[in-house]
Amino acid sequence: MKHLKTDRLALLLLRLGAFLCLIGWTWVHFYLEPPYGVLLWQDSTYAFAERLGISWDDFVGSGANDGLVQKWMTWTGLLFLACALLAITVRRKAWIQMAGLIGGSLLLGLVAYARFVKEQRELPMFVEHGGQILIPVLLVMALSLGVRHRVTVVTASVALVATFAGHGCYAVDLWPMPDSFPAMTSVILKVEHETARIILLLAGILDFVVCIGIWIPALRRSCALYAVIWGLLTALARPVAGMSLGLNYWGADLFLHEAVLRAPHFLIPLYLFVLWRPPGKVETLASGPGFTPESADAANMRSRESSS
Repeated sequence: MKHLKTDRLALLLLRLGAFLCLIGWTWVHFYLEPPYGVLLWQDSTYAFAERLGISWDDFVGSGANDGLVQKWMTWTGLLFLACALLAITVRRKAWIQMAGLIGGSLLLGLVAYARFVKEQRELPMFVEHGGQILIPVLLVMALSLGVRHRVTVVTASVALVATFAGHGCYAVDLWPMPDSFPAMTSVILKVEHETARIILLLAGILDFVVCIGIWIPALRRSCALYAVIWGLLTALARPVAGMSLGLNYWGADLFLHEAVLRAPHFLIPLYLFVLWRPPGKVETLASGPGFTPESADAANMRSRESSS
């Protein structure tokens, strides 16, 4: 039946989004440097470690990644990897696995908070991580409540709004726009800096249109489709602007993860777009056991109600 196939596809999109986001941040922990430095390299943090009997040498290490901070980052990377694997393997009623995925959301929240502090506590920096923070929770909701449950759909809509509102606040200059935004736009589109800022301003206005339209039944599917396209383009902008044939591995090791960890930015709206398909008639074989015109009508009625 079409409804069953749609539900399976919707669940697959959430599963894929959670896996890609978590595995992208796993790469950051093992190959690059996670943003926790702003939280850990502080006098107050060391003072707390000193009260626990940890010396300065043990805290910072010898430079061979043997300090407490470096070990903690490695352990956190392993937790991200475990959560990424859970996103692929978790099944319905596997409550321990689901609890692990909730822990993955907490880890993503910690990353978002660290970036928020690093960027001088700019609120949009934290808000735009909403889709990434909530994607493991969404997967748990879809498995435990159902992909069409009102709570799951509303949470997905909130995650979409958070991501696009955060982007929009920067794009329309409600907060100072990061220099990387117009720089990437200029490099990709081959336009002048001022033209890039105008393009971003228009995109920011559309971001807020999506944030409002996603709650209007007549507009929500169109807004979700736009969010899919724009979320994918903004995710790909990092590797497209940064990768080069002159770099080792074409720079894929430095930039490709930037698109991977942003997978929720386009897979969450794609989940909503798929879920909000106009309900059609339920395909039932007349020769099937238990088929009656009344049962087909009842199934069609349930289909319309669940999509409303």
